[in-house]
Amino acid sequence: MIFARRTLLTLGFAILLIGVAPHLCATQPAPAKSTAPSAQNQPASVKDAASQPQPAAAQPAAQAYTLPPDKLAKAIALSRIRNILDITGSIWGLVFLLLLLATRVAAALADWTERLLRRRWMQGLLFFAVFLIISDLAGLPFDILGHHFSRSYGISIQSWGGWTLDQAKALGLSILFGAPVLLLFNWIVRRWPHRYWLGLWLVTIPLLILVIFVSPLLEPIFNKFEPLAKNNAALVTDLEKVVARTGTNIPPDRMYLMKASVKTNGLNAYVSGLGATKRVVVWDTTAGRIPNDEILFIFGHESGHYVLHHIPKMLAGMIFALFFVYWGCAALAGALASRYGFVWHLGGLKGGKDALSSRQGFLVLLFAISVVSFLLTPASNAFSRHFEHQADVYGQEAVHGIVADPQKTAAAAFNALGEAWLEDPNPSPFIEFWEYNHPSVQTRANFALHYDPWVNGGHGEFFNK
Repeated sequence: MIFARRTLLTLGFAILLIGVAPHLCATQPAPAKSTAPSAQNQPASVKDAASQPQPAAAQPAAQAYTLPPDKLAKAIALSRIRNILDITGSIWGLVFLLLLLATRVAAALADWTERLLRRRWMQGLLFFAVFLIISDLAGLPFDILGHHFSRSYGISIQSWGGWTLDQAKALGLSILFGAPVLLLFNWIVRRWPHRYWLGLWLVTIPLLILVIFVSPLLEPIFNKFEPLAKNNAALVTDLEKVVARTGTNIPPDRMYLMKASVKTNGLNAYVSGLGATKRVVVWDTTAGRIPNDEILFIFGHESGHYVLHHIPKMLAGMIFALFFVYWGCAALAGALASRYGFVWHLGGLKGGKDALSSRQGFLVLLFAISVVSFLLTPASNAFSRHFEHQADVYGQEAVHGIVADPQKTAAAAFNALGEAWLEDPNPSPFIEFWEYNHPSVQTRANFALHYDPWVNGGHGEFFNK
């Protein structure tokens, strides 16, 4: 399942921050943050505390995820680079928005669009399109460094030309979808200046559902796909066994092979979409490179997100949280506009809270949401880690009776994924708390290796046999 960059909660904020341009990625195995090349979903585990794995410290002699010395050194170094880029990039995003306001660049941009165009809606579209472009350019150094190190450590093999083309496509989608959405939200703020946060909340709900539904339809813009059965008929037959056991109702004609090998050496397989767009995708770097049993486990994990209703649960939790977030951010943005309205040239009758209805004033609301989004990162990631842990358990139970040894299969899958993406076996507890929207590979592999509810005739958490 695609949770975008930081789980669906951040997707809610992203609708305001960068429009609804989808972050078209799949399922990366490990810490999960936007530092890896393209996909960020993995498998993780159980239902309640009684099923939790023993802490890694209690099992020092049996670490389930290990790397050879040379790769371990690379994984540790790359992990530090990823964390530095991600945290500094997030902070820079806040600083950049503040600079646009404090230096009055936002006000100058609004004045320029008004001089250039007559119709208000066209002025708004141009303003937000330019805003998205300069925001993308501001974050470009971090993206360039990320791709540089990904290439240096042998994860990405995509040329700079191909990478630049993908960046341009992403920016194009951001402008195409994001500018109209931001214009709509700006109109809501102007139309209902005292209760606009409630209108934004109501409009956000269908947009979130739409993003999840249509994202698979946009994936071919970035990657090439072909029917999985074309060259992997045996794998399709095996996947159908898991489909039958989980009841996910995905026919063979909705199972695809993605040509990831032109861009990355990473491994991945995932399920995406809703209803008619639901599909299975296996990267061509995965099919044939790791045993089919391990692919079945990864697919079982992804199926768990659907069967356990993680999408609607995540949406419900996010919608509930956004109600209060939008309300709080409206108060914060109003206070900032009242305090700095004249200094930042926000406009409005008195340069106060009503200044939020101007285009440059609307960026104050975006800044407030950016700050709150950053501060809520640990909470949203903890929410995601819980679901990923449940899905790990489900995936392991889903392949019980289909693969010879579910414990070893799951642990081997995590080792393969972790090694392919060079994931640190022992990340800092703080980094895992703040950055990871999936449990660490070590945590997941240790759990998988020791999760055996079938011993002594028992049964799993989600399956009776």
